[in-house]
Amino acid sequence: MIKNYLDKFSLKNKKAFIIGGCGLIGSEICEAMISASAEVFVFDNDKKKGNLLLKKYNKKKFYYNYFDFSDLKKADKKMNFFFKKFGCPDIFINCSYPTTKDWKFSSFKENSLSRLRRNIDIHLNSHTWFSYRACEVMKRKKKKGSVIMFGSIYGLVGQNNSIYEKTNIKENMNYSIIKGGIVNFSKQLASYYGKYRIRVNSICPGGLIGHTKGKSKTQDKIFLKNYIKNCPLKRLGKAEEVASSALFLGSDASSYITGTSFIVDGGWTAI
Repeated sequence: MIKNYLDKFSLKNKKAFIIGGCGLIGSEICEAMISASAEVFVFDNDKKKGNLLLKKYNKKKFYYNYFDFSDLKKADKKMNFFFKKFGCPDIFINCSYPTTKDWKFSSFKENSLSRLRRNIDIHLNSHTWFSYRACEVMKRKKKKGSVIMFGSIYGLVGQNNSIYEKTNIKENMNYSIIKGGIVNFSKQLASYYGKYRIRVNSICPGGLIGHTKGKSKTQDKIFLKNYIKNCPLKRLGKAEEVASSALFLGSDASSYITGTSFIVDGGWTAI
């Protein structure tokens, strides 16, 4: 008898919690999880996009919840409320990307201690703390769960400064610190919670189409040219290509994978 490997990708009767589910990557992850029949709970501070997703999935098991983690203490209490209200997730994904308003001044030449500390608190600290909290809930409920954290290729390697030449874009000191911390902490969580049958992995994307930060709605053409020139597949990635990786890591198809940095970068870190 031939095994049906496609069944391993099914998320029927499973709950997926997605922090940052209204973003570029997050909304695609919602699509992937729903396509696999998961019950999806999104936590995000983008009410407009959240309501649009509610309309899109009005006949599916999809729930949007306003969630602002700029104040970590208040956010922790709110997340505790969500765990009590919705129960223990089978899959917990944090693809949020919170930054301060002055994030663009995080280069080596312009950075400040206060800016570094604030961004670490709202991004690195929130990301690691909520992943830890999810593991603890899964442990307490004896849930065989999957936690997916979001790092970056620049949490693994140094930033290639040549791709910023002749552009208004600069390297970002705070980004590498934050993403490097997330990547390594995911391994520590995997090491500790493995005995409880809880898997923890990080996804590390490379450059993506449409991934901008700040007022700009389009990506710099010179930056795109420089980036593509240095990427083996000669293109940027798509959010759906990252989402399919999250689907794999959240499903039983990856049941023996934990503590890995799942790289989705078109070969960027291979050279």
